[in-house]
Amino acid sequence: MLGDLNSKQIEYVLHSLIIGRIGCHADNRTYVVPITYAYDGKHIYGHTKEGLKIKMMRKNPMVCFEVDVMENMSNWRSVIAWGKFEELITPEQRKQGMKILMDTIMPLMTGETTISHAMSDSHQKSVEAMKGVVYRVELTKKTGRYEKT
Repeated sequence: MLGDLNSKQIEYVLHSLIIGRIGCHADNRTYVVPITYAYDGKHIYGHTKEGLKIKMMRKNPMVCFEVDVMENMSNWRSVIAWGKFEELITPEQRKQGMKILMDTIMPLMTGETTISHAMSDSHQKSVEAMKGVVYRVELTKKTGRYEKT
């Protein structure tokens, strides 16, 4: 059976995962890339290095975000959302964004090899010591589908 997820089911999927795909478009080029994220009920938060994704989102902040749970080819759930990219620039914004991200992700990191150096920098006392770009996307429209046998 195929169907649409209701808003409660969409929220559950977004809250329960930490890997999604963000799609951006600029200069006649579309780019879709996996990200680690945290969801607070309104925004997804991310942390990354400078690169193509950030350059494109700065040019065109309107993005698409997708997550999915796939048990097998006949049992899956997928959520697609649209929203607006915002770079978190001030020390307070960066600290808050990293706190939301780390509170979600850290319990799932099981060893030294799973903790990147850029992420661990956020635990230093100086927010200025954090490397990379901290950002969020305000999700303004969400839709979801599923298949279940």
